[in-house]
Amino acid sequence: MDTAIDNPPPPPPPPLPPPLQSGASRAELELHCRSGTSTSRRPSTAIHARPSARRSLPAPAPSAMEKAALKAWELDNNVKLVDPKRDALYNYDADAQKAADAAKPWARDPNYFKHVRISAVALIKMTMHARSGGDLEIMGLMQGYVTDETFIVTDAFRLPVEGTETRVNAQSDANEYMAQYLELCRAQGRQENVVGWYHSHPGYGCWLSGIDVDTEAMQQQFTDPFLAVVVDPHRTINAGKVDIGAFRTYPKDHKPASSAGGGGEGAGAIPLAKAAEFGAHANRYYSLEVSHFKSTLDAHLLELMWHKYWVQTLSQSPLLTNRDYGSKQMLDLSSKIKETTAALSRTRGSQNALLHAFTGGAATTSAKAADRALDKLTQDSSLIAAKERAGLAAGEVKANVFNDLVSRGS
Repeated sequence: MDTAIDNPPPPPPPPLPPPLQSGASRAELELHCRSGTSTSRRPSTAIHARPSARRSLPAPAPSAMEKAALKAWELDNNVKLVDPKRDALYNYDADAQKAADAAKPWARDPNYFKHVRISAVALIKMTMHARSGGDLEIMGLMQGYVTDETFIVTDAFRLPVEGTETRVNAQSDANEYMAQYLELCRAQGRQENVVGWYHSHPGYGCWLSGIDVDTEAMQQQFTDPFLAVVVDPHRTINAGKVDIGAFRTYPKDHKPASSAGGGGEGAGAIPLAKAAEFGAHANRYYSLEVSHFKSTLDAHLLELMWHKYWVQTLSQSPLLTNRDYGSKQMLDLSSKIKETTAALSRTRGSQNALLHAFTGGAATTSAKAADRALDKLTQDSSLIAAKERAGLAAGEVKANVFNDLVSRGS
């Protein structure tokens, strides 16, 4: 519970157990960690009632393997520590935002925004939300601000919407929830506005469909600056790093250069059911560079979370955790092989139509159309086989290690 600044100081706290007398208890920190609060919130008395708590609380001594696993995760997802002197990234400057809204440099340059910096807290929230949806699409909003050519995303929250395997739309209940949530945030001293929306593409990559493009274009028309983020939860589990993309749409009368527009995954990674739509609207939007950051407090909370949960990776297998997605990949590859085999016996025009379906680009009259489609199938099959072999090898290593430990103990 938050305490008002002008309230009288609370009575001295009761004595804590000797190992924790210099700071808050670990249970309190983990409770704060699970609540998903960021440093831009008003500090809670559970952690910040005593100024010395943050300085003197020792983190559990991590093992060498734990440190290596955490470092690998941060490198894979490009999570960088914000310098303590630059923790101002979490401080919302209302005057600066009003000045930026008045100038509106993005209205003169459709490609004005080029970068997105997402906090580690927001990244974890979006990934967990997307993962909880399974094969159904989910939707949420992001809070933050803009500075120069960059979106700064400090936090994210989910919306109570119902999605399908191919689309998700926010209804009136979601709008009411959003308004109430933002009102409560401002009452707690968090003044960040909504700067974008996120949703998931379970198993078919990070790009914008026709509905996504229309949704983002409408938001940019009325609430610009606004951003669209896509997360693929299945590929995140399969690859071991967050599969994420950020996009903005062009105005209706804007024609991007041939090298601009589109973005997202390569065409060969798109399921056959989505191949026709992939690339159909590539000239209506462009992608932004995504990076992540964390504050000094985020770093400490992530270390506590990692210390508690990282061992679970030793008891899990990606082949079992993501087996449904792996099966769908194989079925999709089988369908693509059948389509390609049938196309080889047709006319050159049919081969070009096949390439158009796989790439989402313009059809060509080249005789190499079918060969290019076969090359993409070869890449897809090699990728699936490599991941399956890696999963089997990891399982064998774990079995040998733990069986050896058991035999030594007995």
